[in-house]
Amino acid sequence: MSENTPENVEAEQAENFDPTTGEIADGADAADQQSAPEVDPFEEFKSDLRMKDGDWYVIHSYAGYENRVKVNLENRAVSLNAEDEIFEIQVPMEEVVEIKNGQRKTVRRVRVPGYVLVRMELTDESWGVVRHTPGVTGFVGNAYDPIPLSIDEVAGMLAPVFEEQQAEAAKIAGEQAAADGVPIETEFEIGESVMVKEGSFEGQPATIQEIRPEQQKLTVLLSIFERDVPVELGFNQVSKI
Repeated sequence: MSENTPENVEAEQAENFDPTTGEIADGADAADQQSAPEVDPFEEFKSDLRMKDGDWYVIHSYAGYENRVKVNLENRAVSLNAEDEIFEIQVPMEEVVEIKNGQRKTVRRVRVPGYVLVRMELTDESWGVVRHTPGVTGFVGNAYDPIPLSIDEVAGMLAPVFEEQQAEAAKIAGEQAAADGVPIETEFEIGESVMVKEGSFEGQPATIQEIRPEQQKLTVLLSIFERDVPVELGFNQVSKI
């Protein structure tokens, strides 16, 4: 057992000093901070979904009318005073790279055409507000007594929303680090071979030509028609080989 001398006290305080708060944590707090497990962001996303009011349901819409249905339903919830029962409407989107006439462009499209997610308290009144929204053809499943999605199902369908939140957070963190003059480290290297894991080039190998850590973006070379073509991808769209 160490003696409680001034030297030992000073050493312990220095060890437990938290530079982010400017405070000295006691031994127990410092131990808790060091042993705290790392939180999985996706599990945290699912936990946030569980904490929200209501349940998630899927409704059918005419293909191509998903976003119009979202706006129509949001407006009806307000005009019919149903905001305390209809909380949120989501149309999961995704970004894909399309090549037309030799030109490459990134486009946003509906991830699951013909479907819209609604978080709501299901009552006769809220059912009627949703069902009679222009562009809606009905609830998925039992049309009059639909079964809500599980949290895992919701998280899976809203994965693009989660990915956008993560990308935005990473972008902000990268911009702040760049502004502070802090070097940003990445797991990728120029000239490294990677595998594209989503989008139009999913499953194709590529070679990293440029890395932009502040934007969480890569420029990779893909072999298209026996030519190396530069393509811009996000860090989360490729994996190491």
